[in-house]
Formats: sequence, structure tokens, C-alpha cells
Amino acid sequence: MSKIFPKSANALPLQIVVFITILAGVVTAATTYYSTPKYLRVGYQPVQPVPFDHALHAGNLGIDCRYCHVGVEKSGTSSVPTAQTCMNCHATIKPNSPLLEPVRQSFASGQPVPWVKIHQTPDYVFFNHSVHVNRGMSCVECHGKVNEMTTVFHAKSHSMGFCLDCHRDPASYVRDPKDVFNLNSKTLAEQGRLEEAHKLISDWKVKPPQSCSGCHR
Repeated sequence: MSKIFPKSANALPLQIVVFITILAGVVTAATTYYSTPKYLRVGYQPVQPVPFDHALHAGNLGIDCRYCHVGVEKSGTSSVPTAQTCMNCHATIKPNSPLLEPVRQSFASGQPVPWVKIHQTPDYVFFNHSVHVNRGMSCVECHGKVNEMTTVFHAKSHSMGFCLDCHRDPASYVRDPKDVFNLNSKTLAEQGRLEEAHKLISDWKVKPPQSCSGCHR
């Protein structure tokens, strides 16, 4: 056999093992890096059954987020508006618009409008909306400037690193409580009021978890 294979062939099995190990590491690293919300979700903008214009409603008309997303400051989740909420206005405003037919059908039948969910927190992540908005965290920090979006899209990555950036330095993201639902407001830090931001963090006893168990329960 020694006459058939050169002596260097003895190292071939080890070389194959090393190659497979390196290849597996590269594939794992690439999958971990690219299979994140930053790459898979940012920019996601599905076609909705009703072309609801956030730039018009939340922007030009200045409708408060809580009018449609009821209880977001009291609940762990942000509710999707019912047809009744829409019809409060559209029973008299553009009542015959063909674009609003799914809303009228929903109102008549009691079946929800089949909205396509854009922001979906994974089952393995615990997130409570009320905890955040009641401690000065504005909608725009997680959802972007929805008041300027004709069709809402996934603007922020919502990756673990994205969340930890805020949890490690909440003073840089906190707003005055009265500005939380003002989507044109700036953070206290952006206003040059960082000392006040740190005071609010201290007074509110804001201690965002940075351990795994804080968000993965």
C-alpha cells in the first residue's frame, strides 16, 4: 500500500476533519449573523387588506396611537383596532369608499379584518408594552416614524443587540413622559437634557434586565 499512496496521504483524514470543522464553523457563524431580524425583517412591508395610511391618520390628523391601539399603556400587548374603531369615523367619512369594504364587512359580520402582522415578537421572548411606554419609551424607538409611513414597514431590527443597546443605556433613549406618544418628539438626550434623563431613570427605578432570564422566561 505504501507504494500506491504517498506518505503525505497519512495526514489526509486529519485534514478532512479540520476542513469539515472550519466549514461547519463558517456556516454556523454566517447563519447566526444573517438569520437575524436585521436581515430577515427590516424593510418587511406586506400589502394590507385595507390601505391604512399612518402618515395621514397619525401624522397629518394627529390621531393618538392609543385611539387605535387601545390599552397599550396598560397591557403587555398592543391591540389591533377593531372595525368598530374604524367605523367611529368612517360611518360618516368616506362611508362608501370601496377601499373600506373589508372594514364594513368586518363590522357587519363580527369577523376581524385580516390584517397582516408586521411586528411579531418570537414566542421565546418576553416583551411588555406597558412597562416600556410608562417609563418614557416612545413608539418610534421600536417602530420607527410610523407617523410618516404611508404603509407601515418593519423599520428597526428588534434583534437582541438592538434591545440590549437600550437596556444598557436607557438614559439615551428615554423621553419626557408627556412626549411618549408624540411621534415627533425627541429623547431627553437629544434635547441636551441627559442629566434629567438620568434623574428620571433613578426616580423611576428603571433597571432594564441584561441577563438572559430577563427576556427569555
